[in-house]
Parts: sequence; C-alpha cells; structure tokens
Amino acid sequence: MPLVARHDVAMLDLDGVVYRGAHAVPGAVDAIVAARAGGVRTCFLTNNASRTAEDVADHLRTLGIDASTVDVVTAGEAIARMVADVVEPGSTVLVVGGPGLTRPLEALGLRCTASADDKPVAVVQGFHPDVGWRNLAEASYAIAAGVAWFASNADLTVPTGRGTAPGNGSLIEAVRRATGAAPVVAGKPEAGIFTEALQRTCAQRPIMVGDRIDTDIVGAVRLGIDALHVLTGVHGLPDLIRLPPDDRPTFVGGDLLSLMAEHPPIHTTRERSRCEDAVAVLDRELVDLAEGVPGSLAAIRAVVSLAWSVLDTTGRPTQLASRALEH
Repeated sequence: MPLVARHDVAMLDLDGVVYRGAHAVPGAVDAIVAARAGGVRTCFLTNNASRTAEDVADHLRTLGIDASTVDVVTAGEAIARMVADVVEPGSTVLVVGGPGLTRPLEALGLRCTASADDKPVAVVQGFHPDVGWRNLAEASYAIAAGVAWFASNADLTVPTGRGTAPGNGSLIEAVRRATGAAPVVAGKPEAGIFTEALQRTCAQRPIMVGDRIDTDIVGAVRLGIDALHVLTGVHGLPDLIRLPPDDRPTFVGGDLLSLMAEHPPIHTTRERSRCEDAVAVLDRELVDLAEGVPGSLAAIRAVVSLAWSVLDTTGRPTQLASRALEH
C-alpha cells in the first residue's frame, strides 16, 4: 500500500523537506495536497524557535500550502507547554530568545523577563539571532542559583542564507560550561515536540517525514513512530547506509512524493539486492546500481537494503558508486 493508506497523520519537518529557505522543495506542495486528498492529515514540526507558529503558517501559505497555526508545532511551543506543566500559573520565567518563545509562554499565562534579578522560577532558552552575551550571562546567573533550565532544542548549527551558523545547541553549551548544568530539551530528537504533535492531532498511525537523521529520524524511531527519510535535505545516502539498526528509518524515499508511492518488497542476498526492476550489487566494499533508474524509489530501496545487510553481516560499512548516488 502507499504510505498514505497506512497512516492517518504525516508529521513533516520543514527546512529540507517542505522548503529550503524561502522556496518550496520541488514536488513538496503537490505531495502535501495529494496526501491530504488521500485522507492523511498533516502537521509541521520545526526545531526553530526563532519564529512563531503564525510566522511559519504565513510562510507555508505563500508557498501554496493551506496551513493554520494549529497545523504548526514549534519547539518553542513544546517547551512552553513543558514549563507550564511544572510551574505555578503566572510564574516569572527568564527567556533567552525571541517571540517564538515569549508568545507561547505568555499564551500559557507565564510572565517573561530577561533579568535574573526578577527571581524567575525557570530559564527557557531558544535560538534567536539577537541573543548575545548578556542574555547568556543572565541565564547563567539564574541557573547557577538553582533555577530549572529548559531549552527548545539542542541543534548545534542552524542553516542561514549565507551558510551554516551556530545554533541553539552551541549557545546552550556556553551556558552549560558556565554553570555545569544541563537543560530539559523539547525539540527533536527529544520526545516533547512529538508528544505535542501527537496530542494536537490525536494521531493513531503517525509517520514522521524528515531529512535529518539525528533529529527527525532518531526521535521518531525512539518513540516507535514510523519514519520516512527523504533525500532533499541534510543527510543523503552515504549517511543512511552507515546507520546502526536502532537508528534506521522505516522507509526511505527521494522526496515527499514518496508518501504517495507503494514501497515494494526487497529481496536481498549476500551480494545482491533486488527491488522491482532495480538491482544493487556488491563489489568488494562498493555498492553499485547494476540495473534500474538511478534515483527511483526502487533503486534507493535496493541500494540501502544491500548496504545495511552488509553492515549487519560483516560489521563493515560500504561505500556507494557514483551511479548509486544519483538521485
């Protein structure tokens, strides 16, 4: 069956899956429309706490995707919920971040401050480009005094229009070194953001679609949620084939359109793997595509299956020939 027939909710990562920067990933909008027409509900999960759910929904609508704030689950919203569940209503919290944190915290009845002198009961930290030394220092003062520490996500890097820059995880590390403490984190791969999405959608048979192994895929797998890894973002086939069994996605596809496709069975032997008309072969430690269309779903499945089989059998990772890498 196509994946849309197996699942009732598709939880979609954003950057690298639905869009890259300001522009939609090719085929993503059509895939979302088709999935919804097939009866699958969608929600969008992002570790980026610098933007509000309203900002993200606006962005999606400019791409032609019908989306409301209810459809968007940010790590800022997830950590706000976790904080509100453990502090008294109306409590003061010290925020290191921007509106992506302050708005959901205030919506849950909490008071936000930027100073440790205001006696906060918790520190809530998330990425924002305006975060500076003084913000990190105030957080450190409060945490060193025994205040509970929460963080939206721990991504070490963040993509920008000019390249890769330090993310919230790098800023967390500065505070951790100053205090010796560690925060409670909500963002992928931690459970908080998934729990928020599952509760909001009442999903019974969810699937997580992502492009990052360490956040999207590992987080879903840990919670027993089916995961579809797509090759339109951060991690590609060379990253996938080196994964240990416990970190592997349930499905692999080229892009979001893989949600609409049947994922045919694979027949794998010691040195050969077949999926429909695609055949992958092993030549020493090199996996190559001997038959089939490079980049097709069948080719991707055959190549990955053979590489995983070799890794599981011998303990040695393989490499991919250029034809097997085309997608």
